[in-house]
Amino acid sequence: MILPGRLTRLTVLDLGLFEVRGGERLIGIPSYLMETDRGDRILFDTGFPPAYATDPGIADRDGLPAFGRLIGYDVEHTAEGALAALGLTPRDISLTILSHGHIDHVGALHLFAHAPIVMTARERADPRPSYFGTARPMAWPEARHILIRDDTPVCNGLTLIPTPGHTPGHLSAILALPRTGTVILAADAINRASEPAEHFADAQDPDAARASADRLLALPGLLIYGHDPAQWQSLRKAPAFYD
Repeated sequence: MILPGRLTRLTVLDLGLFEVRGGERLIGIPSYLMETDRGDRILFDTGFPPAYATDPGIADRDGLPAFGRLIGYDVEHTAEGALAALGLTPRDISLTILSHGHIDHVGALHLFAHAPIVMTARERADPRPSYFGTARPMAWPEARHILIRDDTPVCNGLTLIPTPGHTPGHLSAILALPRTGTVILAADAINRASEPAEHFADAQDPDAARASADRLLALPGLLIYGHDPAQWQSLRKAPAFYD
């Protein structure tokens, strides 16, 4: 175990909307705040860089238009802004988990470098976060990194599982909540419900992605996809929560 205690709550944070490749899809950008009965707060993924909310020109220089465009992205939809709406600051986070190094997940990681960062050793082996395409505008923050290779319990009720395919070091999470029961945070191991039928065309390794998805799909419980447009509308989001 990395932390003591038992998982008690999951809050889905809304970190804005992103239009993929000229309108191919309009997706929600999630981050997940988890809390334990010992008062620890765990953040899973961090959304886009907060600088994009105040200076869109930075996103342009980073090459974001080749990927898509942010819709209505403002300070309230940054990781820090979403936490502020709950009366929290980045310093209230005890542990950060990174599913993978794409820009919509790693963008605010530097704000949480005071706390240990958990990710797979394979993902951290990249010299810089993978962002999108060939762009590498970010560096890994100076922090204590907890690098995992196998299924790893974080606390009672939270287990991380490597799910390679979308990226070589992708990571998903299995939660056991007191009332809701099992929740699977697939992240981009399964972007959307249709992705298996689309043969994981967005994955770096489609065969590995299918094997990872098969494992997740075999689990009972609430499966939360990485960016499913329809499911995003139905998810209970902050300040509501799952317990």
